Amino acid sequence: MTDAYTRAVNTGLTKTLAKKLGLPRPALLRRYKPGAPLTVGPVLVVSDDASKADADTLARTLLGWDLDVRRDAADDARWGAVVLVLTETARPEDASGAVLAVGPALKRLAPSGRVVTVSRALTPADGPELAAVRSGVDGFLRSVAKELRAGATGNGVVLTDGVGVDHLSVQATLRFFLSAKSAYVDGQMLPVGPADVAGEPDWERPLAGKVAVVTGAARGIGAAIAKTLARDGATVVCVDVPAAGDGLARTANQVRGTALQLDVTAADAGTRIIEHARQRHGRLDIVVHNAGITRDKLLANMDAARWDSVVAVNVASQLRINAQLLEAAERGDVAGLRIVSLASTSGIAGNRGQTNYAFTKAGVVGHTAATGPLLAATGGTANAVAPGFIETDMTKHIPFATRQVARRLSSLLQGGEPVDVAEAIAFLASPAAVGVNGQTLRVCGQNMVGR
Repeated sequence: MTDAYTRAVNTGLTKTLAKKLGLPRPALLRRYKPGAPLTVGPVLVVSDDASKADADTLARTLLGWDLDVRRDAADDARWGAVVLVLTETARPEDASGAVLAVGPALKRLAPSGRVVTVSRALTPADGPELAAVRSGVDGFLRSVAKELRAGATGNGVVLTDGVGVDHLSVQATLRFFLSAKSAYVDGQMLPVGPADVAGEPDWERPLAGKVAVVTGAARGIGAAIAKTLARDGATVVCVDVPAAGDGLARTANQVRGTALQLDVTAADAGTRIIEHARQRHGRLDIVVHNAGITRDKLLANMDAARWDSVVAVNVASQLRINAQLLEAAERGDVAGLRIVSLASTSGIAGNRGQTNYAFTKAGVVGHTAATGPLLAATGGTANAVAPGFIETDMTKHIPFATRQVARRLSSLLQGGEPVDVAEAIAFLASPAAVGVNGQTLRVCGQNMVGR
């Protein structure tokens, strides 16, 4: 679904013409294909002296993934990725050597390369110097991500609550950011904390044996989520309203799952989801809240029907279903549940004519942060994904000029694809991501609005 402009400036005569005219040239992003290498070249691991032990540990992890790992930034390599480890950096001055070593390596970063920082989160106990370093890494990474070209991205793994770099959730997050699965995730800092991970992860089929429910699965992003979860090994229950029955059946057949016609605003929606999953498949492990609607209007022209319908579908239904899921988890009917909800960059930065939509999507960010700790008591997690401009049937109806501007307002200079959202959800739903909880991960190509 790459847009026509991006295809044109990357192929044939129009590619040559675009170069001569100096036109913006969004890259054709590298996306995941089974069996493809994890990175597009060797991985450089850099650290300051204080963080060397953690860098050594991460280097051994990367070697275990059959990657070509190097520690000398002076190597004449076409880097597939650069990992900058600043976990124990104590003063701003101490970061200088490692940071400046990264600069020349960026000149040799391959197309669709990756830059990943690994650092620790700011805490109330930190002194001024340490707080400056830990906050500084955030600003550094987001700025570096805006300097990268040719489809390369920059993201950060942020360690919380004393978690070590050897924790499986830290490794899983690093692997996600290095991989082609994170093609449209850019400029993001994702906190990872300590949590029990059961067994060694299966990197190829991390959801094998799991049962997942996806609402709004009849088409678009919902269908992409269902297909991606199924690819990763999950049995998928596809949920949508009866009016979308044909599309719902089509998605369910494609993923070899089951279809459940259900209005998510129904008072017993959560109970029916649990009953269907357990009766048909014996368990419930993952719930993806994808169902959502828009009823755009300037607030001056907003009426109760538009406001209330968006609230009912986009946030109130999620809260009601989550309450029923939490009750089931406390009874022991479900264990280790992963809930992933769809937020939006509109809920983070706002958007003209979308006060109702932004209210609900900001509400998703809020209830996710509050629900995460509640689920943690039963081994579960709640996270959210906030897409930016994604190429879907819905965005095709945006006026041409507005659509073009929206596509270019990111560091990657293009819209994302439904599979980009699906890949982030599949990661957050995986067992190894249990250390990521209560977070909202933006899938927006580092959109220029908000954070």
